Amino acid sequence: MPQSRRLTQRSMAFVLAGGRGSRLKELTDRRVKPAVYFGGKARIIDFALSNALNSGIRKVSVATQYKAHSLIRHLQRGWNFYRAERNEFLDILPASQRMDETSWYRGTADAVTQNIDIVDSYGIDYIVILAGDHIYKMDYEIMIRQHVETNADVTIGCLTVPRMEAKAFGVMATDETGRITSFLEKPKDPPAMPDNPNMALASMGIYVFSWKFLRELLLKDNDDTNSSHDFGNDLIPEIVKNGKAMAHRFDVSCVRSSPEAPAYWKDVGTVDAFWEANIALTDFVPDLDLWDRTWPIWTYSESVPPAKFIHDEKDRRGIAISSMVSGGCIISGTEVRNSLLFTQVHTNSYAVLEQAVVLPYVNVARHARLRRVVIDRGVMIPDGLVVGEDPIEDSKWFRVSEKGVTLITQDMLDRRAASK
Repeated sequence: MPQSRRLTQRSMAFVLAGGRGSRLKELTDRRVKPAVYFGGKARIIDFALSNALNSGIRKVSVATQYKAHSLIRHLQRGWNFYRAERNEFLDILPASQRMDETSWYRGTADAVTQNIDIVDSYGIDYIVILAGDHIYKMDYEIMIRQHVETNADVTIGCLTVPRMEAKAFGVMATDETGRITSFLEKPKDPPAMPDNPNMALASMGIYVFSWKFLRELLLKDNDDTNSSHDFGNDLIPEIVKNGKAMAHRFDVSCVRSSPEAPAYWKDVGTVDAFWEANIALTDFVPDLDLWDRTWPIWTYSESVPPAKFIHDEKDRRGIAISSMVSGGCIISGTEVRNSLLFTQVHTNSYAVLEQAVVLPYVNVARHARLRRVVIDRGVMIPDGLVVGEDPIEDSKWFRVSEKGVTLITQDMLDRRAASK
């Protein structure tokens, strides 16, 4: 058995999934960001979990906090196939005041600290700390191997980005060996990569530690009253200063559908970014390959019938062009273009959807015209609603983003109806 496989069997993934994701506005009013829908049938967290599973990691913990019910229900329904008798686990770790009666998770590092006893019970050598709110495909096995071979205290996953775009990230300055010499949070003048003055290394929020080393560091941090108990703010700068921190380039371990495909990573943390990433899946050859059977994105799949298209009359034709339409959808006399429809969306005659991201269980009534929209789960679009043609009118009732994407929720529609 290759050493790399033995490393993943000796490792666990700890997924941080407690943050709301407030930049997604009303999409996270009822669910945490990792539980937000993506790609027609998945949730955002499915990407980190699928990466762990496909990499060979069979011990996983998910720390939850903000409005976790939707996320927990998804994990229970879609990720319940781990078998303890095969030494496989997926533990859900809600913030439960384990330290005292007043402390929830105080930071990303504290979420691990409060569950040290649970991680100890896994009997693992290495721990991979993951954010549960990004879209990407990555083989963590390669990153763990680099961590061991370089004898690092921490190995940090890094994106290669244009230098001046790195202002929005935590940025690594490294030497020629990849050792991190400084870690700067959102710098005005990001340091360049040693081998490319136009590019910089930005943190992905992915860390590999040996568990023995991290355990001691967490206990020390827990006793520090001046610490915010956060990996990025406290633990990582400490290791960069006094230990050995190594950068791992995402280009090395990203999973591509073909050698020439780009290294795909997205933070869908705003309404615009969420809409753009979903609509991009309708491209002829999307950068994110959801059809790759060698690295599947696992999720909960409802038992629903195939999508159905009905009516074939002038202005009343059930069609979808350059679109993704999920199971259980009924496209009844509706024109759908460059749109992504999630499970069990029903549309009615004479309606038009263009560049629409429609979450599950939405019903679109007759004569509605919806363009450049994101529609939240379960929304009932009324007869004749027009959105996307008059941004001033749209902004009276709905949330219109900087780039002109309109977010529609049921609460917004109810307020609109009450004012008529």
